[in-house]
Amino acid sequence: MTPATQAKILRVLQEKEFEPVGGTRTVHVDTRIISATNRNLEAEIAAGRFREDLYYRLNVVIIKVPPLRNRSADIPLLANYFLNRYSKKNHRSLKGFRPRAMDLLVRHSWPGNIRELENVIERAVIMARGDMVDPEHFPSTLKHHDANEPVKEPVLASGRSLKEVEKEMILKTLEDMGGNRTRTAQMLGISRRTLQLKLKDYGIN
Repeated sequence: MTPATQAKILRVLQEKEFEPVGGTRTVHVDTRIISATNRNLEAEIAAGRFREDLYYRLNVVIIKVPPLRNRSADIPLLANYFLNRYSKKNHRSLKGFRPRAMDLLVRHSWPGNIRELENVIERAVIMARGDMVDPEHFPSTLKHHDANEPVKEPVLASGRSLKEVEKEMILKTLEDMGGNRTRTAQMLGISRRTLQLKLKDYGIN
C-alpha cells in the first residue's frame, strides 16, 4: 500500500467510517480485517515504507504460515485438491498420482511454495493422457531423483508417515461430516471417487 492508502485504511480502522469517492455522506462500518504479507513489516517500518501506527492496528492476532518445504504432510492433500480443480477445468478424469509421482512432490523443496505446486499440478493435468499422473508429466526440476531408487514412504519429524497423517485427517474429516462422503471429499478438496479409492486403500469401510 502507498502511504496515502495506509493513512486511509488507518482512519477506517480507528474511526470506523469513510467517505466513498464521489459520495456526499460518511459511511459507518464495523468490520474485521484479515491482512497478509510476504514482507518483514518491522523492516518496512524502519525504512519508512510502512506506518507504525497502522502496523499495531493490524497486528492483533498473528498467524505465521511456514513454507511448504516445512510441512510436507500438507503436500498430498494440496496436490489432490489442485488435481481435482484443474481436472474439472480441463474436462479431464484423472484419478490421482502414481506412488513415484507423489514421492517426487513430497521430496521437492518448493522454493515457489504453493503457487509452484499449483502450477506443477496444472501442467501435469494438461500433459497426462491416462487417468493417473506419472513422473514424466512433471517439469525437469522435479525429476532429479534416481529413477531406480525405490520409493520410500516419507516420514515426518514426529516419526509418523505421510500415509498415517493422511489417514488420520480423512477419518477426522469423515467423522466431522457425520460420515457423509460427498461433504468429506469437498472439505478435503478431492473428488468423491478419489476419497473412495483412499478409503479402500486404507481399509476403511
